[in-house]
Parts: sequence; C-alpha cells; structure tokens
Amino acid sequence: MSDQRIIVALDVSTATELRELVAQIPNTHCRAKIGKELFTSIGPLAIEICHQAGLDVFLDLKFHDIPNTCAKAVRAAARWGVWMTNVHCSGGTDMMRAAREILEGESHRPLLIGVTVLTSMSAVGLQELGVERDVESQVDHFARLAYNSGLDGVVCSAQEAQRLRESFGKDFCLVTPGIRPSWAATDDQTRIVTPKDAIANGSDYLVIGRPITASDYPEEAIARIVQEL
Repeated sequence: MSDQRIIVALDVSTATELRELVAQIPNTHCRAKIGKELFTSIGPLAIEICHQAGLDVFLDLKFHDIPNTCAKAVRAAARWGVWMTNVHCSGGTDMMRAAREILEGESHRPLLIGVTVLTSMSAVGLQELGVERDVESQVDHFARLAYNSGLDGVVCSAQEAQRLRESFGKDFCLVTPGIRPSWAATDDQTRIVTPKDAIANGSDYLVIGRPITASDYPEEAIARIVQEL
C-alpha cells in the first residue's frame, strides 16, 4: 500500500485557487482528485497544475456514454498522464470493456475504476430511480459488473469495502469517498466512515474534500488525518 492513501478532492473552480490549494498539499501523503467543477472550469490546465506540484491525478469525470465515445474519453485521459480515471458502472459491461480495451495500446495506462452507487444516494433515492435492489445489493451488482469487465476496481462507500474486499480479493482497488474525520462535519454525505475505520474495512484510497479544502489550514488538516490513520 502506498503512503499516498489520501486523495484530496480539489473542489475549486479557478487556476489561482487551485495553485494556492495544491501548494498546501504534501505529495508525500496525498494525491489529487479533479472533478467536474474544476475540469469544466479550466480543463486540462488543472491536470498540468497538479502535475507541476508533484501530485498524481485521479480524473473523476464518471464517463458514461455509448462504448465508443466513453472509450475515447478514457484514452484522452490516459494521454494526459492521469494516475486514475473512472467510468460509471451503470453504462454496462460493453461500455466498461471498451474503455478497458482501448487502454491496452497506450504507453501510459491509468487505473480504470467504476463508480457503483454515489455515497449521497440512499435506498429511497434508488427506489425513485426505479431500482428495486437495496443500496448494498446494487453496489454488489455494479462491482461484479466492473470486475467481470476487467476494471481495476470501484468507487464505493467504505461501509461496503470489507464486503467487496472479501468478494473480489486484495488486488481489486477500492476507492472510498464519503470519508469524514471524527472532528469534521458530515455535510451532504449519508454513507460516511472515518479514515481509520475505512482503512480497517479494506479501503485502498480515501477521497477527502471539504475537511481539507474548506479548512483555513489544509496542510494541518491533512496532518491530523495522517495522524488518525
């Protein structure tokens, strides 16, 4: 396991904000997650700024489209040198396999993971979408599709990590958002776990945003999380 288990969600929208933030993130303990707001705001410049700061990048755009379109987007991410990128499992096995296969000819091969059920989603939310399974069963179903499609792992709640680790083994990468240190607010996440418990449950990487980025002293917040681990 790498010491860089913390993935900081860079929830800012300008290059200036990003440069100020990454200057406070130690790459000895952290990697960076670029999501929809930041990438839509400044595009691949966000990747360049993170790489200049020595931070590996998880490009979190949750690609979900017809297989050919999704695969080409994943290939474009690989060519930007990102460490990890993702697709949404609800796109199905044809889409996921196409995304995996297109990476086989690339000189740089990022980790490719699948998004199962968003950590903000509850059983009521799934039912609203017409999904009859409960949250746990739906996560298991999506994770099995990702595993069978040859993906490297999934995004899931740390509450589900132990079960998925037992099902898919030690080499299946588990990336867990919804991480809240014991001293942090829960915000809009519903399936949350502390960093220490997440690692104990089998999480490989912890996605942590506001407890770090909303802090007046992000580096100190990271140090507290590292100490908690």
